[in-house]
Amino acid sequence: MLIPVSDDCRLRILDEADAEEVYALVDTNRAFLSDWMPWAAEQTLERTVNFIRAAQERYASRNGFEAGLIVGGRIAGCAGFPGVDWLARSTSIGYWLAEEHQGRGLMTRAVGALVEHAFSEWDLHRVEIRAATGNTRSRAIPERLGFTQEGVLREAELVGDEYQDLAVYGLVATKMSDVTGMPGARPK
Repeated sequence: MLIPVSDDCRLRILDEADAEEVYALVDTNRAFLSDWMPWAAEQTLERTVNFIRAAQERYASRNGFEAGLIVGGRIAGCAGFPGVDWLARSTSIGYWLAEEHQGRGLMTRAVGALVEHAFSEWDLHRVEIRAATGNTRSRAIPERLGFTQEGVLREAELVGDEYQDLAVYGLVATKMSDVTGMPGARPK
């Protein structure tokens, strides 16, 4: 499955054949990613393969997916849905981007495309994003997309030897058009 992001960028479901490229990108960006991602410091090729396999199982069972952000034919980062609560019609989005690709709006557009997919393709009602309170770049994405900060989870994620507070952002389908300009808002 492909999700267009822009003329030169798209999201593509990760395949096991992507494991070495994803791992090399993580390894190159390990110091940068380790500030915010609990898995980055200890990531190995084997863990990357296992992550992709688990993501493929989630995709096959309609319980989310992980996609590579493809820029110029290469993976620049990853974004996806760690799971879907079909009963509550809600999901969350996780993402990371290599340092060299930051500052161009790529991940904002990619997350926007995922939000549109959640509301338009899956007919979900709610999308949530959590980001470390100190990670201003990651927090800027839901803020630019019109999410509402709903609270802060204190010491909710262990990264290295330090617990980080997580800002929780939410967007509901009834507000999608109002805040993002995307079509498809449905009255409830």
